Amino acid sequence: MVGPERPQYVLFGSSIVQFSFSNGGWGASLADLYARKADIILRGYSGWNSRGALEVLEKVFPKDAATQPSLVIVYFGGNDSMRAHPSGLGPQVPLPEYIENMRKIAIYLKQSLSDCTRVIFLSAPPVNEEKIRESFSWISGKFQDIRRTNHACHVYSEACLELCREMNVKAVDLWTAIQKRDDWATACFTDGIHFSSEGSKIVVEEISRVLKEADWEPSLYWESMPTEFGEDSPC
Repeated sequence: MVGPERPQYVLFGSSIVQFSFSNGGWGASLADLYARKADIILRGYSGWNSRGALEVLEKVFPKDAATQPSLVIVYFGGNDSMRAHPSGLGPQVPLPEYIENMRKIAIYLKQSLSDCTRVIFLSAPPVNEEKIRESFSWISGKFQDIRRTNHACHVYSEACLELCREMNVKAVDLWTAIQKRDDWATACFTDGIHFSSEGSKIVVEEISRVLKEADWEPSLYWESMPTEFGEDSPC
């Protein structure tokens, strides 16, 4: 650990999080925005769903950690929403289980960490189904029929947002926010699923809006936070 100690913002999720420092990603943009203000920490796991997240939650966020995060941004849903495979394999999680998994994640983060730990959930974003078919045409055999659809993402997105309203958890409706852009299907993704720099800009704008509007004390919005060693340079 290096000092001085800064607020920690942890991004916890699947590949949308793991890849968020690539291609002008939203994680990298947050790290740039919060330079000398907060540390952005990635805990992203490609291919994971809410079931897997729940199994490792206490390892990723130990209750007895000396330093607790100031903010946790959680994203699971896209993999959960994928079509079930007859073999039972694959990342799909039935909607009722997904809702309960996300509920348990929210309860743990809100009740088991610091009283000052804040939480934001990101809902499942839309996908470009045609681009996915092009990008993942190499997949064959028994997993060929495991697919992600925009409709399913919408269903899981709405379920996540409804849960957040019920539990008073801050949320970002990515499914709607991304599609406000007319050319979203071509401009916002690298492969139909993961964000391009243009898609990531929208994610950062939406997260920033939530942080600016939240009545949290202290504020976690970048413009309201002190700059480390903010006095004039001795040089």
